Amino acid sequence: MNLEQKITDEMKSAMKSGEKLRLDTLRSIRASILEFKTSGTNITIGDTEEINILNSLAKKRKDSINMYENANRTELADIEKQELAIIMEFLPKQLNETEITEIVKNLIEKTGASGNDGLKLVMGPVMKELKGKADGSLVQTIVKNLLGIIS
Repeated sequence: MNLEQKITDEMKSAMKSGEKLRLDTLRSIRASILEFKTSGTNITIGDTEEINILNSLAKKRKDSINMYENANRTELADIEKQELAIIMEFLPKQLNETEITEIVKNLIEKTGASGNDGLKLVMGPVMKELKGKADGSLVQTIVKNLLGIIS
């Protein structure tokens, strides 16, 4: 079952149970999928595109959470956190820091990367491998720490 069908089924369930926030969040996911499909890129929507759409929506929620928390608007941050949790249900299981560190260490050993030049060697392949499974900023922080780059 593709993402669009899962979202439609979940929307029906949310409507029946009266979960307004869940329904609104699912509608925003569906709208993003429809926007991609009608964008005229002639790209059929596959797993990679679905993950990209969900990651984009998750990133927007994370950014909003940070902004609301910095402005002491905890009630709005809580809503964004709930929406983020709903979006995360449809993304692959996220790796923890230890798992990411192991993958990065292995790649650094394979490539022999070190220092600032190593960052370019490692980031591309590691992000390709971890696509949709880890937050990019966390991966970048781990890579920099392992390569001894101080930002």
